Amino acid sequence: MKADIAIVGGGIVGLATAYHLSKNNPSQKVVVLEKEGEIAHHQTGNNSGVIHSGLYYKPGSLKATNCINGYDFLLEFCMTNDIKYDLCGKVVVATDKSELGRLRNLYDRGRENGLEGLEFLDKDGLLEIEPHINGIQGIKVPQTGIINYKEVCQKLAEKIQENGSEVHLNTVVKSIEEKTDEVQIVTNKSFVECKMVVNCAGLYSDKVASMHLGKIDTRIIPFRGEYYELTTEAEHLVKHLIYPVPDPAFPFLGVHFTRMIEGGIEAGPNAVLAFKKEGYHMTDFDFKEFAGTLAWPGFQKVMWKYWKTGMGEMYRSFSKKAFTKALQRLIPEIKEEHLVKAPAGVRAQACDRTGGLLDDFKLVTEKRAIHVINAPSPAATSSLSIGKTIAEMVKL
Repeated sequence: MKADIAIVGGGIVGLATAYHLSKNNPSQKVVVLEKEGEIAHHQTGNNSGVIHSGLYYKPGSLKATNCINGYDFLLEFCMTNDIKYDLCGKVVVATDKSELGRLRNLYDRGRENGLEGLEFLDKDGLLEIEPHINGIQGIKVPQTGIINYKEVCQKLAEKIQENGSEVHLNTVVKSIEEKTDEVQIVTNKSFVECKMVVNCAGLYSDKVASMHLGKIDTRIIPFRGEYYELTTEAEHLVKHLIYPVPDPAFPFLGVHFTRMIEGGIEAGPNAVLAFKKEGYHMTDFDFKEFAGTLAWPGFQKVMWKYWKTGMGEMYRSFSKKAFTKALQRLIPEIKEEHLVKAPAGVRAQACDRTGGLLDDFKLVTEKRAIHVINAPSPAATSSLSIGKTIAEMVKL
């Protein structure tokens, strides 16, 4: 198979990139190579469906810039293509005085990132909009919304093919070799000869990058996020999305409540080390992948630094009572019987050799390749902006 550009990975970032490339220059042939039998099968299809506003991210970072631009691109794409979304708003809640400084910092960061309409709420203000909440102060973020990202991906794939490019399912990349004037990709089905490759392989982005570059200084560590869904009788307890004040030292937002676009409310996720890259169940195990995680020097430093937090997350994985207790910090009326187990997701968290958990998106550019090494949340919200950025970087 011959192509101008091959994109590895049919998640939302890969599809958004292919969409921009095929739209900008329909005469170029773009092929998306997806190893599963459907698009958006992993991170994209198993996330909580939140449209993020850009509140949390360091001003000027790739996350901040792409989230804010991507937010606008996403809403425009949805309106143009009749995709349902709901800007239901979010409340970030401080439950004790130790969190007030971090809450104020979040508010200031949101303002610096250009968010309008942010509202600081005292205890009475919180109770007015969320009558069952436990909090002493909070921030209301009107821009946050909910959506089904699989539906966005289906429309992106449709547009890609309308533009004359292709999406190939059940196509596993085995090797990548750069020649003098092309890149040759070997898959389980065929050879793909292209002028440039874009690696958007998510949980396997490090493996795909190492096929091309050899050893790299970053490893993807898989963290499983486990969810419960509220029973119908408990849904009245949640009016918006409700989040705690995050710990700035840890790249996860803590357990929270998320309304879903098709109805219902999710509670979670925790963040536990997965024993394989696509380990959606606690019993999923891959010896080679798990051994690779444990052997990575960066992960060893992370494990040593965050062992106490990690043990707490693991305990919540096994104890519904502990999970309920964490949720009760936000809504005390939540009970164990209100929680029904829901499907989990797995987050691809990049970790460098020194033990740094990469907070920002990371793109590695080569003459004939662009590797998206780190694109965790808010990558779905940011996808059309990331895709546009990558499309502009491609020089054939």
